[in-house]
Amino acid sequence: QVQLVESGGGSVQAGGSLRLSCVASGYTISTGYMGWFRQAPAKEREGVASFSTGGGRTNYADSVKGRFTISRDNAKNTLYLQMNSLNPEDTAMYYCAAARPGDWLMFPLTPRLYDYWGQGTQVTVSS
Repeated sequence: QVQLVESGGGSVQAGGSLRLSCVASGYTISTGYMGWFRQAPAKEREGVASFSTGGGRTNYADSVKGRFTISRDNAKNTLYLQMNSLNPEDTAMYYCAAARPGDWLMFPLTPRLYDYWGQGTQVTVSS
């Protein structure tokens, strides 16, 4: 069975950094699109960053470009999100997600295109 487990969330002051990790089991991360998504209270879930299969193309939401970096370690079957220069607008529950193996996603930051989800890890940024 597919399981995605996130870790690395916490509370930081504005300007600080965090690195999130997502360990996959029952799923080989190199076989499907992977992404990070976030959801703040009373807001829709939004795509933050994604990593494609094959050439490893990345996509980022405009709000995080230049601050966040998505990466993966195939040997460890783990996806990462390095978050720098955090601000209060980044406060949310962050989720790791994986698409069905073999699918090609034209719009890889669309939550409904992903089939498997982790439990989430909370990120809180104070002013």
